[in-house]
Amino acid sequence: MSEDLPSPPSSDILADLFDGYRRFRAEVWPERRRLFQSLARDGQSPKALVIACSDSRVDPGMVFNAAPGELFIVRNVANLVPPYNPDGDYHGTSAALEFAVCVLQVPRIVVLGHAMCGGVQALLRGFPVGAQDFVEPWMNGIAAEARARTLQCVAADAEEAQAQCELETVKLSLRNLMSFPWVASRVRDGSLTLHGGSFDIRSGILSHLSDDGSFKPLN
Repeated sequence: MSEDLPSPPSSDILADLFDGYRRFRAEVWPERRRLFQSLARDGQSPKALVIACSDSRVDPGMVFNAAPGELFIVRNVANLVPPYNPDGDYHGTSAALEFAVCVLQVPRIVVLGHAMCGGVQALLRGFPVGAQDFVEPWMNGIAAEARARTLQCVAADAEEAQAQCELETVKLSLRNLMSFPWVASRVRDGSLTLHGGSFDIRSGILSHLSDDGSFKPLN
């Protein structure tokens, strides 16, 4: 039986994680103790739901300089929102969306894309070995429209296509959000607003989707 178990992670990696925890307890926890205690006592009331990519280089809490309790964060490959489809399958992103909107009643949703997205690169250039079981159907099943829109507008330049498609996934996710009836009804009555953004990990600049459909850097 033991031979079927995965090998334990490197002790060096665990040591780094545990050291980080110790620094948190020594340096962060004393300053944030009251905040965490109030969150435990009163519950959460986040200012926004942020739907972001799982990419380890893009931390929404850091990008928005948010404190614990301020953001309800959902992360997946390429910050995608699937269309509304309540069936018997597993829908992690949709479940989190439902909880944030219908239970926590967040007043705003931000779809946060980013530069150099590996999911978008695979969508445009082909999926690497080992990413066929779930990544490929996830991207092709949801983001095919983003790829098609990109290829209609962008020529053969791979870097330009990558950048454009990253923005198209944000717009696509915002459109898909409106397929959820309890999102659409709240948007119509003004209790919920939807926003799009893109973070460039090379420059640290966040761009916001404006009303004219373009992404403009925030000052």
